[in-house]
Amino acid sequence: MEWLTNRWVAAAASIWIQWSCGASYTFSIYSPVLKSTQGYDQSTLDTVSVFKDIGANFGILSGLLFSAVTPYGPPRASHSKSKWRSLGGPWVVHAAGAIQCFVGFIFLWAAVVGLIGRPPVAVMCFFAWLGSNGQTFLNTTNVVTGLRNFPEYSGTIVGIMKGFLGLSGAILIQMYHTFCDGDPTTYLLMLACLPTFICLSLMFLVRIYEAHDGDYERQFNGFFVVTLTIVAYLMLIIVLQNILIFPSWARIFTFVILIVLLASPFGIATKAHWEDSRRFLQNCSLERCPPLTNIPKLITSSSHLPAGDNMEYQELPSDERRLQSTSDDMLPGEEEKNLLRAMCTVEFWMLFITMISGLGSGLATINNMSQIGQSLGYSIVEINNLVSLWSMWNFLGRFGGGYVSDYIMHRKGWPRPLLMAATLGVMILGHLIIASGFRGNLYLGPVLVGICYGANWSLMPTITSEIFGVKHMGTIFNTIAAASPLGSYILSVRVVGYIYDKHASTEDNSCFGIHCFMSSFLILAAVTFITFLVGLALYFRTRRFYELVVLRRLRHSSK
Repeated sequence: MEWLTNRWVAAAASIWIQWSCGASYTFSIYSPVLKSTQGYDQSTLDTVSVFKDIGANFGILSGLLFSAVTPYGPPRASHSKSKWRSLGGPWVVHAAGAIQCFVGFIFLWAAVVGLIGRPPVAVMCFFAWLGSNGQTFLNTTNVVTGLRNFPEYSGTIVGIMKGFLGLSGAILIQMYHTFCDGDPTTYLLMLACLPTFICLSLMFLVRIYEAHDGDYERQFNGFFVVTLTIVAYLMLIIVLQNILIFPSWARIFTFVILIVLLASPFGIATKAHWEDSRRFLQNCSLERCPPLTNIPKLITSSSHLPAGDNMEYQELPSDERRLQSTSDDMLPGEEEKNLLRAMCTVEFWMLFITMISGLGSGLATINNMSQIGQSLGYSIVEINNLVSLWSMWNFLGRFGGGYVSDYIMHRKGWPRPLLMAATLGVMILGHLIIASGFRGNLYLGPVLVGICYGANWSLMPTITSEIFGVKHMGTIFNTIAAASPLGSYILSVRVVGYIYDKHASTEDNSCFGIHCFMSSFLILAAVTFITFLVGLALYFRTRRFYELVVLRRLRHSSK
């Protein structure tokens, strides 16, 4: 079973879990049935969506659990937790997330179909939070495990994991068209069962292995080609669905092809592991080679995780050692910061503000996509396709943001915060296009917002791991990410929902016309502009730090 126990298979299994757990990005599919069966107005529906966003982004608990059950660095025999930690691992966090996902969405389904009496709004908000919070447990495990297994390709591996999470909306909607026959209540039941089944089936394959230096650009390019193929295929299917009416056999056939494409990362993983093993045997003498089954070694509580840069740190000359710890680079103290120490830095709060306003405005856009389309006269099919397209733009932003940030940093020496500021600038234009309300604007404005929103979801965790270290990255980043639903509440409920309800008719709480969302998105554009300025400030504060990081990596690669 050696071919199943390696970091490449762990990455492929994580990809499958990621594409199945993005139910929060398809809220527009089942929000109309929630609104109609529960008798909500738009502000109340937006309140439920905000708690959904809080659940999907409040990952502090998942970060703490991951740190508690997964070893990091050399173990200490006297550590009181060493015995029970040896029984843990990423699978514990996966299991916790799967259970939350099932319980939350099965309750929403029961409320919609009438198996239980109409719950109070607060109860619906809680279970919307619970179902979406399971996503953070799965996402945290997959992202941090990928970072530990591939430390030299942090941007790319985060982009892959975050990208498939963003793409999950489009994949789940294709399953909705194939198996649910346009019934959102059945779709809610699918959201309860599908991620739970996939996660419980694959979670034992997602493990942490010792990281070894190497050039894996070709293997990651294979993932890149596969993911672009999946995106192109989904876009083709969406275009055909706008032109033709698919019979049931055609929907099943196209979905089978999609599943085959989604399975291809396992083929890439098998080939990459075989090349890893062959390279190892070629680069060592027969006398010094350990058994092949031990390469790479699985990290347990009794094994040592060098974590890439931590191993390098001990071997650096004194001038480069100061590079990682000097207080002149806006990053005082040791490389690995815990949550409290990170919160004492200006960089933490800059990232926090970016989450509130920049990514909060993106959530406000997707949460109201259905109502925006209705107000501008788009058909239900067009609105569903727009949600699918948003998922794909979101995916391209996430994957491209990680891939491009690695390229510009390693090849050009440009800091990642510079790319983050650029994406925020483009997001302003997207909000302005949506506010304009011209015919077809939702085929352009959400594209820009979706790509930039997704790119920031790849850039933020990577920047966090570089500034504060990988050891407590899950907890620190999920604390920062908790600002996103806060921004969604302010911008979606208090701005977009409030203004919409002011213009809505009293009969059915609906609004039609450009005026329904114009002023809201002008406000979102202004807020994003402020975030753009914060991103520029972060770039100037960390510019010297990133120059030194690139210098250290260049020196290490030349050895």
